[in-house]
Amino acid sequence: MSFSANVEKIKPSATMAVSALAKRLRAEGRDVVDLSAGEPDFETPGFISDAAIDGIHKGRTRYTPPAGMPELRRAIARALSERAGRDLDWEGVVVTSGAKQALFNANFCLFGPGDEVLIGAPYWTSYPEIVTLARATPVPVMGSEVRDFRLTPDDLERVWTPKTRGLIYSSPSNPTGSVYSQDELRSMIEWAHERDVWVIADEIYRCISFGDDQGTPAPGILELPPGSLGPKFVLVDGASKAFAMTGWRLGFSYCDPVVAKELGAVQSHVSSNASTLSQVGVLAAFTDLERTNTAVKEMVVAFSRRRDLVTRLFDELLPAFTYVKPMGAFYLFFRVDSAFTDEIHSSAKFCSWMLEETGVALVPGSAFGDDRWVRMSYAAADAVLEDGIRRLAGVLARQ
Repeated sequence: MSFSANVEKIKPSATMAVSALAKRLRAEGRDVVDLSAGEPDFETPGFISDAAIDGIHKGRTRYTPPAGMPELRRAIARALSERAGRDLDWEGVVVTSGAKQALFNANFCLFGPGDEVLIGAPYWTSYPEIVTLARATPVPVMGSEVRDFRLTPDDLERVWTPKTRGLIYSSPSNPTGSVYSQDELRSMIEWAHERDVWVIADEIYRCISFGDDQGTPAPGILELPPGSLGPKFVLVDGASKAFAMTGWRLGFSYCDPVVAKELGAVQSHVSSNASTLSQVGVLAAFTDLERTNTAVKEMVVAFSRRRDLVTRLFDELLPAFTYVKPMGAFYLFFRVDSAFTDEIHSSAKFCSWMLEETGVALVPGSAFGDDRWVRMSYAAADAVLEDGIRRLAGVLARQ
């Protein structure tokens, strides 16, 4: 059976595949510790859920404009304006069915055949696939391991060609948890501005940051001076991670309103509006930011404690396995190639081995562009994390 050229190079999401396998094995009665999932284990804040339920009772179940409810777009723009320290046009906001659709909209509108798009690596598994769907060419760019893989202008200049049209990066990073400083962001974005390269900034984990002042979001692209930023950028964010709303599928993008109009036009034919009830819930989150920020900070404190637990256990039980110390998000990216053998010669083989021997589900680094590494999620209870790491150590310590 043959398929179109649109999908001939597309691979299914490795992270979702591992999570689905772990759920299936658990349903079959296997004792599985699933540390693969990329979603918070907290409940959505109650006042957000209540607002959506109230929306059902009030009949808010109809279509909205494809780009989202105007009142939600305005509320998001107000929050972004406060972040940026200047007024931002609400018509630059496009509400999407998850941040993934915001990324798709941007890539589909900005890039096409013959274009090259630089992708900071290790990267979220869907970036290169989304670029490929746009008929452009993904070009992974690996930063230095010494810098926790954060890119520099020199890294970007090394791979730039006249075909380079875009740059995609995330901060905090999935899978590494690495966070760009404001100065690092400025130098990278200024390089893109000088090279006339579009920037897609994925800030979906921005609020989950472990700086000196817990609860303070990671530095973001909107905090850069407008002169160094330029108009050729698309910010991608959403409610899924920070508000524990993964299944609600509610993301958004912000960019120049002229570009936003094109993003909304694509969305009007691909999916129309994001779920109206999800929009009603997220409107409550952006309307009552004091309650929202309190809920987010409670989750961040828990994630920070778990980060400290996981790194301490690795230092004590698995000292031979180096890792990137996460400064945001909720992942530990650790290197496993020292455990490779003739039979276990890839991160995928390693993860299969660990699942079979220990019942611990991990995601292979090959899904993120580096086969030497593996990602584990610490979006799980402390006892589950400790159990999982001790299971891993029980096998790996014998190597």
